[in-house]
Amino acid sequence: MTKTQRMLAAIALAGAAAGLAAPAASAAPVAPLTLPDLPSAAPGMQPTSVQEIGGQVSAGANQLNRLAQLPDDLAPVIAPVQPLTDLAGAIQ
Repeated sequence: MTKTQRMLAAIALAGAAAGLAAPAASAAPVAPLTLPDLPSAAPGMQPTSVQEIGGQVSAGANQLNRLAQLPDDLAPVIAPVQPLTDLAGAIQ
């Protein structure tokens, strides 16, 4: 037997031993998959009616609309320094 044949035989023997050991390891019972409990809403935080949900959505939309109007509100403040900021941007 050559050295290469001995190495291949050793690898085959190790693979066979691992293959025989694998079913014994997988025979253990599998624990069932469990999901974590979802947090519950604190008292007073859970909306009680469709009107309340609609009011909360409307308030959030109003805040988002106000944020969208912020550039228009800041235009008078930005206008006097606009030439300087444009010049600084051109220098870069």
